[in-house]
Amino acid sequence: MALELWETFKESITTYTGLSPATFFTVLALGLALYYVVSNFFGSSDDTHIRQRSRGFEEQMQPLPPPVQLGEITEEELKQYDGSDSQKPLLMAIKSQIYDVSLSRMFYGPGGPYALFAGKDASRALAKMSFDDKDLNGDLTGLGVFELEALQDWEYKFMSKYVKVGTVKTTTVPVTDGTTEGQAATEATRESVADGPSESVAKETPEASSAVDTEKDKE
Repeated sequence: MALELWETFKESITTYTGLSPATFFTVLALGLALYYVVSNFFGSSDDTHIRQRSRGFEEQMQPLPPPVQLGEITEEELKQYDGSDSQKPLLMAIKSQIYDVSLSRMFYGPGGPYALFAGKDASRALAKMSFDDKDLNGDLTGLGVFELEALQDWEYKFMSKYVKVGTVKTTTVPVTDGTTEGQAATEATRESVADGPSESVAKETPEASSAVDTEKDKE
């Protein structure tokens, strides 16, 4: 029975493929060997890629360290927390208030859609929804009502989702000297105005008295 099946199988091979049974099995063996080689070659790279993705996923799933309070820092110091150093928290500021956004590293970290905002006070950029370098600062000068409202919404979002860890130290230009000079000039002007009429009055007084004396002599 088995022999009959084998003979029928060989006849079917010849009928449907046009190859002899020996040639058919040779081609089949070569095809399987080629498939094995190709699958191993591409499978290894895929496995590597999968392992890298799983490692990255595991790193993201690791619990984040508690936020560290930094107090008041400068803008230059804030740039150190832009996500380039994985050992440091990811920080971002709105209206000089610094927030730890490490929880959303996929958005604000390197390669994220909002990575330009990290390590900066991005108030102006958020208000205008701008990605220009000139807007990556905390200057709110000239913003319209709708832009300020948009910034307020961003601030509420950050306050409810992230932990505030510090403030950006604002640099003020000393105006003491200018104020003193202005006050001195103002005082000098006032003194000159005050002294002017008194001197003229002093000069006109003798003339007026002499005119009165002359009129009296005529009488």
